[in-house]
Amino acid sequence: MFDELDPLLHSQLRLAIMSVLIGVKEAEFSYLKEKTGATAGNLSVQISKLSEADYISVEKTFRDNYPLTTVQITKKGIAAFEGYVKALQNYIKK
Repeated sequence: MFDELDPLLHSQLRLAIMSVLIGVKEAEFSYLKEKTGATAGNLSVQISKLSEADYISVEKTFRDNYPLTTVQITKKGIAAFEGYVKALQNYIKK
């Protein structure tokens, strides 16, 4: 029997965001945009979806009078990502 894959993480961009954050724990929006190659609009939408699920937390501040968005992976997000990876590994083994 195959494990169910988390549909929230099954999106290519959301999985890319989580993959980056699992390595760095916290990243600025511009860094995620560079690493994922996503447009600002699409990245913003996918960050909102991950935030609504409490997989990440988002902090909006200002730096030198410019908006600064920082994204951090949560414990729930780490557990979800690890569960997703484990489920994929089980698919490969079968």
